[in-house]
Amino acid sequence: MSDVYILIPHLRIQNANALSSPFTIGFPAMTAWLGAIHALQRKLNAQDIPVEFEGVGVVSHKFDLQTYKGYGDFGYSIIGMANPVDKDGSRPAFIEEARCHLEASLVIRYENCESLYEDELLAKIEHQLRSGMKMAGGDIIDLDKPSLHRDFNRLKTKLMPGYAIIERRELMIEAMERGQDALDAMLDYLVIHHQCEMTGEGEQSTVTWKSARKETGHEGQRGWIVPIATGFHGISELGQAKNQRNPDTPHRFVESIVTLGEFKMPYKLDTAEELFWRYHFDLENNLYLCQQTGAGTTLTTPDSTLHKTGF
Repeated sequence: MSDVYILIPHLRIQNANALSSPFTIGFPAMTAWLGAIHALQRKLNAQDIPVEFEGVGVVSHKFDLQTYKGYGDFGYSIIGMANPVDKDGSRPAFIEEARCHLEASLVIRYENCESLYEDELLAKIEHQLRSGMKMAGGDIIDLDKPSLHRDFNRLKTKLMPGYAIIERRELMIEAMERGQDALDAMLDYLVIHHQCEMTGEGEQSTVTWKSARKETGHEGQRGWIVPIATGFHGISELGQAKNQRNPDTPHRFVESIVTLGEFKMPYKLDTAEELFWRYHFDLENNLYLCQQTGAGTTLTTPDSTLHKTGF
């Protein structure tokens, strides 16, 4: 048994869900990516393919947020997808949804089963992805042929050029330990600070403007920091709800959890563990999370509490 990496390269996805949380818009939530790979594994298991996925890495190559800003407009507007007109010719009511077109590569870590033919696994994966399967709520338009890798350093070259999404929740933790509010701590790393310096005197004076974000790494480095939705927090007790989707699964109301992430070029990753996201369930605090560090469950443990409690 050995660790093997499945590369699903250059997924072209159209109209993916860009409303990753109630107050952020942009790259799809990590729960959407892990949920799609969880669904993929369940489809494979239903075909008697005994594979268990242990982690997912997401690398973005292209991202096109569907917004519009007209001449003289102060802000951007969502490009909505209107429903067909009613019988009387009027537009029906609808909820605006933020969408995006993107190209991304997924790296799946799994424990190789010696009885499983690798070519058969790759063919089944490609077939499922091309058979109308959704990814982050969007339609898969095309993808390159999946492949298997055992050397992470070689795999990194296949992910370039691109940006891997990395969790940076330690920035939030450090700021909140210094007394900042959670939202203030997040905004502090996202805002752009403008400063000016004046040199010389009188008519010979010049003003130089500098714009930069807050330092996020060692030696004054500034990373590409973004807000990312990484899970849910239970705000009610487990129980039954009227018209819930699965009557056999306990239900609870939740709210989104948003933290900071960083887009980082794959060649800067030292180990494979820096890339992979996994499920993590915190029973004490009612947290359903996608994390990159700490103990986490696999995507498919059938008897885990994470999968017994719907969210």
